[in-house]
Amino acid sequence: MTPDPTTQPEFYEGILAKRFFAWAVDGLLIVAMCLLILPFTAFTGVFFFPALILVIGFLYRLATLASGSATWGMRLVGMELRDSRDRALDGGMAFLHTLGYSVSVTVAPLQLVSVVFMILSPRRQGLTDMLLGTVPLNRRK
Repeated sequence: MTPDPTTQPEFYEGILAKRFFAWAVDGLLIVAMCLLILPFTAFTGVFFFPALILVIGFLYRLATLASGSATWGMRLVGMELRDSRDRALDGGMAFLHTLGYSVSVTVAPLQLVSVVFMILSPRRQGLTDMLLGTVPLNRRK
């Protein structure tokens, strides 16, 4: 079972700000990767750059979540995602979380709902987190 935010608030302290900072770092990394890939598309990637960002972002998030239950941005700020049994995400759960995130990003109202959930929920869960039972936590020492 994941830590209770009432009895163990230390696991959730600062998570909202950490999620935002991790998201910004991950976004910059994904754009940088796409810019590095661009010459290998003979610069035709310019015409489908948003799709390239979506695909590279999907692969980046899937790989990092499956390998350590956190993206590089999350690791930088000292947080991780855990499943409903307080375990690190496996490949299947990482895929589902990445898919949910990708859908949310491409459908603006879903992203807005997700942000509102993060702000209002005691566990700072977004829409995908609530659907899957995943929880963002401060990394254990």
